[in-house]
Amino acid sequence: MQDYDEGRDPARTRPWEFRPPLAILLMGVAGSGKTTVGRDLASALGWSFADADDFHPPANIAKMAAGIPLDDADRAPWLRVIGEYLRRCLAHQENTVVTCSALKESYRRAILADAPSAKLVYLKGSRELLRERISSRSGHFMKPEMLDSQLTALEEPADALVVDIAQTPDEIITKIRQSFGI
Repeated sequence: MQDYDEGRDPARTRPWEFRPPLAILLMGVAGSGKTTVGRDLASALGWSFADADDFHPPANIAKMAAGIPLDDADRAPWLRVIGEYLRRCLAHQENTVVTCSALKESYRRAILADAPSAKLVYLKGSRELLRERISSRSGHFMKPEMLDSQLTALEEPADALVVDIAQTPDEIITKIRQSFGI
């Protein structure tokens, strides 16, 4: 009987593969690059990826598309589903990268509850850079006028890896990987 998976050469296995499963939650306001960085990071690591925007119910998307900011009642079921996804991945020994604005500490607690191996990364940028990025997007439900409401609601995390979004996505990914040894 072998001690390792026959399909995997232990000499070629990356060190992080022997660790407990890891989830990385990329947070920040609209325009911070969560989706771009999240997809590229997950791809580089061979991990699953989930964008919180894909978990919004149609009513939330319609509200945001109309330029109406979501309130906590709108967000509660959405945050619960994101947290359930993250915990399901970890329970199945699956590493994952998840993106979510996670603007308030209470939102982050809801998502990260019972997920001690999750790491939080805050993608932080200036109002000007964020507005420029949002304004240049087409086909997205988030409107530039809604940035101010997100920045007002934002409670910057005290327990996150903070990364400046003025860097390139590759530089951001390198910093995340170095910081977490992945």
